[in-house]
Amino acid sequence: MRRLDLHMREGDLFETALRAIRAADPIDYIVVPLEQKDRRFVSVFLRDGTRQTLLDNLQACLEEEKDWRISIVSVEATTPAIPEDKKLQQKRTSQRKLALREELYHDISADAKLDRDFVVLVILSTIVAAVGLHSNSVAAVIGAMVIAPLLGPIMGFSFGAALGDRKLLFGAARTLGIGVVIALACAILISFAIPVDLESNELTSRAEVRLDGMALAIAAGAAAALSLTRGANATLVGVMVAAALLPPGAALGLFLGTGEWALASRAGLLLALNVASLVLSALVVFRVRDIRPRTWMERKDADRAVMINIALSAALLIIAIVLIVVLDLGAKVTIGLEA
Repeated sequence: MRRLDLHMREGDLFETALRAIRAADPIDYIVVPLEQKDRRFVSVFLRDGTRQTLLDNLQACLEEEKDWRISIVSVEATTPAIPEDKKLQQKRTSQRKLALREELYHDISADAKLDRDFVVLVILSTIVAAVGLHSNSVAAVIGAMVIAPLLGPIMGFSFGAALGDRKLLFGAARTLGIGVVIALACAILISFAIPVDLESNELTSRAEVRLDGMALAIAAGAAAALSLTRGANATLVGVMVAAALLPPGAALGLFLGTGEWALASRAGLLLALNVASLVLSALVVFRVRDIRPRTWMERKDADRAVMINIALSAALLIIAIVLIVVLDLGAKVTIGLEA
């Protein structure tokens, strides 16, 4: 449940805003008297499934107004119970746990920012992952996934594409790119400091490009996007996203540092495919959940951005699948000839 608070100046648009509030069939609303004679304040207690529509309508009618603000407050519980028609209740069930677009934007954009904490966490998680890959320690690799801050930029890129928001899209891409470069640099430096064990199963497995790895990345991206749109905590899902990015990235750096170019190329291909898989699946979920901009022109730009990203990601995945199949067939033929 949510409570919507509207602050604005006195005027004709206030009556228009009130009509939009009444049309949303709220549970209750109250116009609060203020000391300032030129200010108006309305507090609205909203039914589940109606808040995004009302928020969009209010923003549309207040576009020409300069001095206004809408605040959304979470309501944990209320008593007595709210009576509601069963048919209306069933109709709103699908939207009940859908987070507001503005709430998602605030949370995702904050997590996609490049700051000192992000850089430090990337460095620390890469060190843990590289040591775990070298020592064949599954526990260390899992621990690195837990602290890796890679969910934010991936979701930021996909969400920015879904909304056609270039600032968020390019900002998240910049954060992700710098994070990957920092991880590679750390892993390369670690490869100079310690003798990398190229017989470690944890390390060599990150140079295997297989369809099941792509399926894991697709599932992780979809689960993360779905958790976010439901307003749920996506921290645990972020571990799965990190699993698709951090170990291959750390392995790529270790292989580059030791001069294993063939293994490095396969680890780099795995990393690129996982990024494409995560972005594609998150984009599809945002699309299915109807995460779109408010205005028609913004939606047109967002549709174009989504289709371009889906097309590029799908093309990369198709090429990858073909390469994986060809490589597997080539390996089987080689084994057969040797036999």
